[in-house]
Amino acid sequence: MSGELSAASPGRYSMASPESGSRATIRLGDGQREYAAGGFGNVAWKERIDGWKMKPEKSAAPPSVSNAPSEGRGGVDFDASTDVLMDDSLLNDETRQPLSRKVPIPSSKVNPYRMVIVLRLVILCIFFHYRITNPVWDAIPLWLISVICEIWFAVSWILDQFPKWFPVNRETYLDRLSLRYEKEGEPSQLACVDIFVSTVDPLKEPPLVTANTVLSILAVDYPVDKVSCYVSDDGASMLTFEALAETAEFARKWVPFSKKYSIEPRAPEWYFAQKIDYLKDKVQPSFVKDRRSMKREYEEFKIRVNGLVAKAQKVPEEGWFMQDGTPWPGNNTRDHPGMIQVFLGHSGGLDSDGNELPRLVYVSREKRPGFMHHKKAGAMNALVRVSAVLTNGPFLLNLDCDHYINNSKALREAMCFLMDPNLGKSVCYVQFPQRFDGIDKNDRYANRNTVFFDMNLRGLDGIQGPVYVGTGCVFNRTALYGYEPPFKPKHSKPGFLSSCFGGSRKKKSSRKEKKNSSKHGAGFDDEKSLLMSQMTLEKRFGQSAVFVASTLMENGGVPESAEPEALLKEAIHVISCGYEDKTDWGQEIGWIYGSVTEDILTGFKMHARGWKSIYCMPERPAFKGSAPINLSDRLNQVLRWALGSVEILFSRHCPMWYGYGGRLKFLERFAYVNTTIYPITSIPLLAYCTLPAVCLLTGKFIIPQISNIASIWFISLFLSIFATGILEMRWSGVGIDEWWRNEQFWVIGGVSAHLFAVFQGLLKVLAGIDTNFTVTSKASDEDGDFAELYLFKWTTLLIPPTTLLVINLVGVVAGVSYAINSGYQSWGPLFGKLFFAFWVIIHLYPFLKGLMGRQNRTPTIVIVWSILLASIFSLLWVRIDPFTTKVTGPDVEMCGINC
Repeated sequence: MSGELSAASPGRYSMASPESGSRATIRLGDGQREYAAGGFGNVAWKERIDGWKMKPEKSAAPPSVSNAPSEGRGGVDFDASTDVLMDDSLLNDETRQPLSRKVPIPSSKVNPYRMVIVLRLVILCIFFHYRITNPVWDAIPLWLISVICEIWFAVSWILDQFPKWFPVNRETYLDRLSLRYEKEGEPSQLACVDIFVSTVDPLKEPPLVTANTVLSILAVDYPVDKVSCYVSDDGASMLTFEALAETAEFARKWVPFSKKYSIEPRAPEWYFAQKIDYLKDKVQPSFVKDRRSMKREYEEFKIRVNGLVAKAQKVPEEGWFMQDGTPWPGNNTRDHPGMIQVFLGHSGGLDSDGNELPRLVYVSREKRPGFMHHKKAGAMNALVRVSAVLTNGPFLLNLDCDHYINNSKALREAMCFLMDPNLGKSVCYVQFPQRFDGIDKNDRYANRNTVFFDMNLRGLDGIQGPVYVGTGCVFNRTALYGYEPPFKPKHSKPGFLSSCFGGSRKKKSSRKEKKNSSKHGAGFDDEKSLLMSQMTLEKRFGQSAVFVASTLMENGGVPESAEPEALLKEAIHVISCGYEDKTDWGQEIGWIYGSVTEDILTGFKMHARGWKSIYCMPERPAFKGSAPINLSDRLNQVLRWALGSVEILFSRHCPMWYGYGGRLKFLERFAYVNTTIYPITSIPLLAYCTLPAVCLLTGKFIIPQISNIASIWFISLFLSIFATGILEMRWSGVGIDEWWRNEQFWVIGGVSAHLFAVFQGLLKVLAGIDTNFTVTSKASDEDGDFAELYLFKWTTLLIPPTTLLVINLVGVVAGVSYAINSGYQSWGPLFGKLFFAFWVIIHLYPFLKGLMGRQNRTPTIVIVWSILLASIFSLLWVRIDPFTTKVTGPDVEMCGINC
């Protein structure tokens, strides 16, 4: 636990170099078969081969770039994709093809979408000209508030809409990746990947959920010597440690079963829970027997983990003790040393078939009172340093503890971008969309967030890349170290001016490039060590010679001469509390500090340096997680995201003024401004949702009596809004029900979580009052389907939407009652007010349905009695007739008697 290695089992902790270990190869044909054998070769096949060999030599690649003939294959390779024999030179051409391609949205779908956006912008200008030049003099305060709110909504729409101007799709070619980097008979040349799993509280994040995530990582379809899994336990819980030990033992049986039968997904809980024909496409007779045996093994594993959870419910007064009798170092979660345990390694971690397993490392960084630990961002930076010392993979994948690998080829999908010789050097990360299990079909509270993941991020992919959303992201380690991407000079066509002034400009440009390269240490050159002195590097990265040396290795890896004992001691050193003091960690390097949403800030810093990100949406979702499906947990999650955006908005990293000297594209800045400013929309939204009730109760309205021409512009505005949404759904594939749920929750979250986030952010900035980070509870499999959907948890976040709902219902009753008493002429002006009020009520309907769920009898009674009392009050309000009218003549006395 202190970093010392056990002398009894040195092989278990052996840290082999990433190049050692098993070799994953791709078999392009069956070398044991003869082409003339029965059932395989025939006359047609022989003629096809002969015809292929007679092709002219000019189709072959130059000899200088062709591969050497394969041994025992007669100088040819079998291409399984076309079922023909291919010459090595042609195969070499295939390996030089791009590993991915950008697929633009068809112009028949995207061009009408762009035209409607421009048309809507024109209609908005005409609409606001009418609104400003036609004030409502008898309701100036209401009119002014409404116009200000509408202008803000228009600005928010522009910030949200225009970054989606260039939506794209992408395709990957996994076969080309294998041809290029996994040649038969040679070690796999795929890059190493260090995978991070972060967890804090095992009571809110069940160990069984974390175990399934770890098992899916260990069974991923990737060379085992290229994968290392690091689990960050920021709560220093012995329960997490013991559960991980059980997981490591179960992995010895689960991993070979998963790979032998190529099952999907490779998280056992979700694999066995699938309600599908599990025999589909299975041809091995032993599968049923092995599956039945593995399911029994998994159930026994669950019993052991559940036993650990039950035991951990009551902490002994003297604290926990390990098996050797020593106290658990993490008994005091706020004051404990750094802990590292290697559970599986290439030499000591063999599965039940005798094959190697990926590394599995438990990490709990040091905690001391008086130090700023920076929550999740600090834990992720500790993992970056530990992994750099122990394995130093050039690429990093970070996952939440509840996000398991749903597609075993997810890492290969990311490598199609990151290992592409042309594209990869400028890519800082590959972001995958978040998909979720355990959400009801109706998705009442828009937990799937499909509009954001399938519309907004695909739009950003056509500009400079999607924002980083916290999980399911494969990073380029170099980008996390704060370096700039390679600078690509723009080549202009020679002309008269370039002939006259080209020489001096070229020299000036080269001097500027050299200056930038020296200033930022950017590059993927072997001369990186010459750009910065050792002292400068240690000041930037911290006092660890081993870690500093790892940052200079372009392709990653650990020196073969490194001793495992020394590496573990150095890993303990780099996770100490004071390691980041007076360094650039959290400022320019790693996950950036200063916001609860460290993901948005970290991605923004990379884009500001000029890096490009990629959005990858494979047909089978790469990762899946669990989402909070009851209203209270959902609002608390949205509150945390919005609070982080407000913190960025009021910090030095605000996209409105930060990074103008960098290479951030204009529309990408629009997207980041929208990402940080959207919680402010809650204030005008709250005011706008209150206006219908005020109008109905006072008899005023925010719009004057409109002419026929003005009514055309109003109708055109509504039609353009609907057309924009319909065309967005057309090119993105988002369903109308998902789009509508997103619109509804935009109002619910806006008037509750976003509003609280604004005030909490202002308190933090102005008064220095910090808010505590609340971990979202992760649903366990034992809770049953949608068990939490109808669970009611009262929170102060529910007060604003409840108030809006009640006052608008009161306004509707009051308006209709007044119209009934006032006669036919009052119904005309009432329709506009009712439409306004019903717009609010319809958007708040999921919230009302959540309050009146089948298990929420107490709040249901409260709501019903509130509406009943409001209706009685409204009737009395109308009978008193607050809408005073002038009554003259003999009717005055009668009016007084009636009143």
